[in-house]
Amino acid sequence: MSHDFLAELGIAEQTSGVYAGGWIAEPGGAVVDSIDPSTGDTIAAVRTGSADDYERVAATATEAFAGWRAETAPARGELIRLLGERLRAKKRALGALVSLEMGKIRAEGEGEVQEMIDICDFAVGLSRQLYGLSLHSERPGHRMYEQWHPLGPIGVITAFNFPVAVWAWNAAIAGVCGDPVIWKPSLKTPLCAIAVQRIADEVFAEAGHAGVSGLIMGEDATVGETMVADPRLPLISATGSCRMGRHVGQRVAARMGRSLLELGGNNALVVLDDADLDLAVRAIVFGAVGTTGQRCTTTRRLLVQKGVAAELTERLQKAYAQVRIGNPLDAETLMGPLIDGDAVDGMMAALETAAKQGGEVLCGGKRVDRPGFFVEPTIVRASADMPIVAEETFAPILYVIEVADVEVAIAANNGVAQGLSSAIFTNDLRCSERWLSAAGSDCGIANVNIGTSGAEIGGAFGGEKDTGGGREAGSDSWKAYMRRQTCTVNWSGQLPLAQGIKFE
Repeated sequence: MSHDFLAELGIAEQTSGVYAGGWIAEPGGAVVDSIDPSTGDTIAAVRTGSADDYERVAATATEAFAGWRAETAPARGELIRLLGERLRAKKRALGALVSLEMGKIRAEGEGEVQEMIDICDFAVGLSRQLYGLSLHSERPGHRMYEQWHPLGPIGVITAFNFPVAVWAWNAAIAGVCGDPVIWKPSLKTPLCAIAVQRIADEVFAEAGHAGVSGLIMGEDATVGETMVADPRLPLISATGSCRMGRHVGQRVAARMGRSLLELGGNNALVVLDDADLDLAVRAIVFGAVGTTGQRCTTTRRLLVQKGVAAELTERLQKAYAQVRIGNPLDAETLMGPLIDGDAVDGMMAALETAAKQGGEVLCGGKRVDRPGFFVEPTIVRASADMPIVAEETFAPILYVIEVADVEVAIAANNGVAQGLSSAIFTNDLRCSERWLSAAGSDCGIANVNIGTSGAEIGGAFGGEKDTGGGREAGSDSWKAYMRRQTCTVNWSGQLPLAQGIKFE
């Protein structure tokens, strides 16, 4: 607790993880420790909520919905604008907390807060653009149109790797659409959620809408199951593993609710013989090493054409040797720790499996001998038919696979269950257009001459296949948070029926 930014964000040594229009001082769940992955030391203790505490949060959000949906969309947008301003003021402190508790480097921690600010700006403009359609009726003297209404309280389940940005993606858009949000964050990064809730409370509570932003920390078996089964929540937005997403999707569908699922990625980056290797190396290293390989958009498979495979592999090994591993709060660090000991064990187990399947470690592959959960970024020479290559290991492992041409590369890219992000490096217009065609990459994100990681909030974010099919952030993702209504107004004085039906 020696960091100044903790006090600035209102983080105490023991604190509540439940907010229902106000902080619940003694929630009924267990106490969990927030662990610094750089040292393994406890930062603070957080008391989580019970199923009864969830009921208080859900009831508060349901009550708040009546007043929140009655506000005009531009009025709701004004509060989201103020939220963005508060985040700007706290950017450095909140970014430091993200680095401390999650382990990503300081630049990435502040970059994640910038995503929150950006989505607030986007949502403010959106608050005046929730457009419907004007349609031509086949019946004389009739006017037909579509409009969009608030959907209701939204359940948001987030993962540890982006402990604040994904909440903002949902909360800012849901906010201008007229929906309160109930947030269930990862228990691996509870302090980040508490800090964000305190910032949001400054905006919504001061405006008389305290219940618009709710927080409930708790175990999946109690709080999580109660949330996904709750018919008061018409939409559950969940970010996490494919396994988790299948369970959430089935539970929500059973009650006829909606799911917005952002699940696993096993992202490939293709490098063809004519590519700019300087660009490619930079994109690969950030994509594979950034956030210590714990992004859903992390580059996990490098599909490189044979003509440049040897040179590119050599250049990558030299670049990996220059990656500075250490405390993520240090300005010179380029890669921090994994989130916990289980993540380290999972990486080592994956490397053992890869070796048994014929993979060859070219560099890295070891634990770093220091306190905390540090590992070496790793490059493995592999083949596309190795089963481990089709799995997502949340760690800095890059599988290098040689391919003959763009057609083989596309087949390998598409040959896994996940379908989030993908990229190709080429200066051949025909190859790039082939990559982006309907028969090209089957992922929700397909890039040319940029990496797999680092999506902008202006575009819709999400993937296909086992990645869940959800879309968040930009474009028309707002429609997931609203209900469509088709309206017909008869001003003719007659009552003609559609399809020319006569019922006299």
